Amino acid sequence: QVQLVESGGGSVQAGGSLRLSCVASVGTGTYDQYDMAWFRQRPGKKREGIAALGSIGRTASADSVKGRFTISRDNAKNTLYLQMNNLKPEDTAKYYCAAGWNTGNLGDPLSETQYPYWGQGTQVTSSS
Repeated sequence: QVQLVESGGGSVQAGGSLRLSCVASVGTGTYDQYDMAWFRQRPGKKREGIAALGSIGRTASADSVKGRFTISRDNAKNTLYLQMNNLKPEDTAKYYCAAGWNTGNLGDPLSETQYPYWGQGTQVTSSS
């Protein structure tokens, strides 16, 4: 079992930055054995994967955030980060952290089906 707690959300003006954090409590194995990802759900939209960082270093990001958002992890602190720069109004969403047992290079790292463990989410609002 993995428990995830996100923090760092808030309200910023367009062009601003935020850094989200997700702290994991791991019951089986160790944190560095898990693939991690960030998802978001914008108002009226389905939840979408935006950035992933696997246990063996595989990364993926959605086109909508490339060049603006950076995912990273600190395995010593059981923590996943999402640095968000140049935020746009369309980035307004609830952001979720997700974890799944490492899959190597199998599957779509931005697919919800890869991750059975989810946090409660943190709200990010970017206004123009």
